[in-house]
Amino acid sequence: MQVNWVTVVITIINFVVLYIILRHFFFKPVDNVLTSRQQEINSKIKNAYENEKKSKELVTKHEALLKGSREEGKNIVEGYKNKAEQISENVLNEARREAQLILDRAKNEADREREKAQDDIKNQVVDLAILVSSKALEGSIDEEQHRKLIKDFIAKVGI
Repeated sequence: MQVNWVTVVITIINFVVLYIILRHFFFKPVDNVLTSRQQEINSKIKNAYENEKKSKELVTKHEALLKGSREEGKNIVEGYKNKAEQISENVLNEARREAQLILDRAKNEADREREKAQDDIKNQVVDLAILVSSKALEGSIDEEQHRKLIKDFIAKVGI
């Protein structure tokens, strides 16, 4: 068996030419497509991890905000409740104070009326005493002296 060197060389040249043609038209585009696809996939994976990290941060942040909002709402409700209790207490205190003022005024008015009635009674007693004594004495003491005597008598008796 004899090796035909010309056929071998031509076959090698054909193979090299075919390899160059395939490399230029097939391997490079396929390699470029595979490389770009790999880069795209890596980019999407990286973006997915970043988005997942951001979403976890946002969830944590929103949970903290929600908790803070609940606390703030609770504090607002407590504040309004305290204000309502304070207003209610102020209204009750004001009503008590006004009631006490009314009672004090009524007591003062009653005291004045009692004093007025006592003065009226004293005057009537003096007038009656003058009348009785003037009838008894029939003019021997003047009215001014008589009034003085009666007032002294009343002061001693304590009317």
